[in-house]
Amino acid sequence: MLSLSRFASVAVCAACVAAPTRAAEVDALLPKETEFVIQINVKQMLESDIIKKYAMAQMKMAFDNKDAAKVLADLGLDPFKDIDRVTIGFWDMKKDQAKAVFIARGTFDAKKILETAGNYAKDMADKISIVKEGELELIKFTGEDGKPGYIAVQEGKPLIAGTDKAFVLTAFEAHDTKAKPALSKELTSLVLKQDAKASLFFCGITEGMFTEIPGDFGTLKRIEIDGEKIKAGLVAMKSLSFTLNLGKEVNIAIKMSMKDNDSADDYAAEFGKLANAAKTLLPLATLGQEHLQGVIDDLTKTLNCTSKDKEIIITGKFSGAGIAKAVRTPEDEKDK
Repeated sequence: MLSLSRFASVAVCAACVAAPTRAAEVDALLPKETEFVIQINVKQMLESDIIKKYAMAQMKMAFDNKDAAKVLADLGLDPFKDIDRVTIGFWDMKKDQAKAVFIARGTFDAKKILETAGNYAKDMADKISIVKEGELELIKFTGEDGKPGYIAVQEGKPLIAGTDKAFVLTAFEAHDTKAKPALSKELTSLVLKQDAKASLFFCGITEGMFTEIPGDFGTLKRIEIDGEKIKAGLVAMKSLSFTLNLGKEVNIAIKMSMKDNDSADDYAAEFGKLANAAKTLLPLATLGQEHLQGVIDDLTKTLNCTSKDKEIIITGKFSGAGIAKAVRTPEDEKDK
């Protein structure tokens, strides 16, 4: 019998391997409580040279075992074709139990999904069950920690999962009523700033979230970096975003917004020193690992930290050639 954890892993992985190439937008199904948003444009990722050449085989292998293949067949789901955009919202991050809503848009065989869940429920009634809310059937699952989660799916609608039943139901209602986005003004503005062509972006409002950053930053003094200033900058940042773009190369960008230009400039200077130190230390840390030389060279040439419009901006890129060498193990190189 396939375990609940394996079933959940297959379902989640399948939902994360496709998404349409469309402009970044504020998802109207995310609850107003959302503090952080992740959006995945996996279809664009799958079509990129980097994934096709260096990751597609491994991704397909993840679904190539007998248990995974059976679950996907039972669900009527092709993870490389059937799902469009994936959006995830998180909130209550400072509390012991963060909340989340997962939204996958695509083509789902709702009948098969519910039937499959019902069949597993016969043997794992304490872990998975079908519960009704009006005319809507929800798949209720219980994790290893004993806390429940819910999945809702109907023909022609997004698949919606969440840590709380109420938020799943609210998201379905928002879809049916064509509700307007409910995110805060600040988070809405931040989402709209994200790269429309990004393979993946993550963003969130961090103001007031971090009152203390763990770890001893004082050791950075050894390389003439003010660790306390780095820590203070992380506490002071108002928002954080990360963007990943895949094509013939990999581009990354991290942006941290501050209260004003002076603060951004001041903190960026120290983060810049940290970036420069990384350029020096990473090659030393990877001595003897020739397969990593390409990506390290890429990073030392492209890692950059600047400030603009109240933001600290850290960017870098990795070439296809560097990644090609990195994914080959030392044993592969010996066999060449």
